This record gives sequence, structure tokens and C-alpha cells, in this order.
Amino acid sequence: MKFCRFLPPGTSEPASALYGLLEGHHIRDISGAPWSSWSRGSRTWPAADVGLLAPVDPGKIVCVGRNYAAHAAELGNEVPQEPLIFLKPPSAIIGPGETIVLTPQSQRVEHEGELALIVGRRCAQLKDTDDPLGYLLGYSCLNDVTARDLQKSDVQFTRAKGFDTFCPVGPYIETELDPSDVLVELLVNGVLRQSGRTSLMIYPVAFLVRWISRVMTLNPGDLIATGTPAGVGPLAAGDVVEVSVGGVGVLRNPVEAPRT
Repeated sequence: MKFCRFLPPGTSEPASALYGLLEGHHIRDISGAPWSSWSRGSRTWPAADVGLLAPVDPGKIVCVGRNYAAHAAELGNEVPQEPLIFLKPPSAIIGPGETIVLTPQSQRVEHEGELALIVGRRCAQLKDTDDPLGYLLGYSCLNDVTARDLQKSDVQFTRAKGFDTFCPVGPYIETELDPSDVLVELLVNGVLRQSGRTSLMIYPVAFLVRWISRVMTLNPGDLIATGTPAGVGPLAAGDVVEVSVGGVGVLRNPVEAPRT
């Protein structure tokens, strides 16, 4: 199934947002969030007529750094001996078609296409015998937009990755996906910049969920960004950036100059 969060035709206020299911070329509304008790509604709209939003509004976004050896190498970093995690603020989230706004504080903002995990059940202190994938609702596309010069100067990642609009997510949550060997790609203006399979992750999805659960409680709707393949590069005003994850879809966002 593909879940989404959307604005019905003729609405523009966030309070009007609904959760829905993609059924062919139509969106059907559902009652409740997809990680809760929900049921199919009676209303449908052509998918082309609704306004897709980020499919989640998480309490937290846990990101994994340097989870592909080639990406670590391209930035001159060693492969981490255990997962390198950091947090991105939920205020950074935007949805499909929304604009990534560059910041005047940075001269080098870069893209990072990633597979995103959406937590479906509360989990904490998972045991070795637990199945971490059973705690996930599904998977989506994510762009971990990063002010690379600030990341280097600050050493830690909060400012570089925390600006408003620096976390595009979507377009859907795909529940029927094997995350072990999925193709993750990113294009800028139609030109391929990043391409890598999740089988190349240093720490695979199941390991990450279990490991993170032993650090912090993961709640339904939380997001985990699993790291980016090699090929990160700069974004400029006027660019259109697309993140695709096999089986999920394409997350497309334009890029805009800093607003004054």
C-alpha cells in the first residue's frame, strides 16, 4: 500500500490535511493516521488534483551519517565504527513540490538523497530476537539537504542540516518494500548525480532500527534517514532536484535563492 498526506482540491490550510491511500490514479481518504487504527473512507479524488504534503509529521527525525563507504570517502571521512546518528528538526520538513530555500548563511548547500524509514509501532530497547522491520510502517524518499561549509566549520551537524525546508520527504509511504537492495537515485535538472543500492549500506535497515531503539524510544510516525550514496553536490537557485527510491516513487522539489 501507498499512504499519503494531502490537501483535497479547493483547500490550502494545513488544518484541512487528510491521510489517504493511493488506489490506481486516485487518492482515497482514510480515518486516522496510517500508523494508528484506520479505515478506508468513502471519498476519492484524482491523484493529480490533490496537493500532496509530506506524508509524515514526525516527533523526531533521526539521521544516519556516512552509511555508505563511498560517500564517507568522497568527503574524506573514515567509515564509522558504529552508526553515526544526529537529529534533524521536524520544522525542516517540506513535501513534494515544495521549495527548498537556500540560506544566506551558507555558500555551499548540497543534496543528499536517501531511503527514509517511517516507524509504525513504539519501540525501545529491541532485543536481538526482535524483528526490527516489524516496527516499521513503511518507506519513503528523503533529501537530507546540508550546508556543507557550515557542517565543516561547526564540526557537529545541527545548524548545517537544520534550516527550514532542508528535509523534503515523500511523496508516499510504501508499506510493501524489501529495503535490503533498493535503488536510491538523485537527479538535478534531469542529470543523475547519485545512484546507489541499499545493499551497499554499512549498517543495514534492520541493524539501524535495533541500534537506534537502544539509544532512544522510537514512536509511531518518527522518521529515520538511512544515509546517502556517493555523489553529493551543490544546489543552486533555479535547480529542480529529484530523489527516487525504487518501489516508492519520485520526490521532486525546486530550489530557490535565500529570501530577504
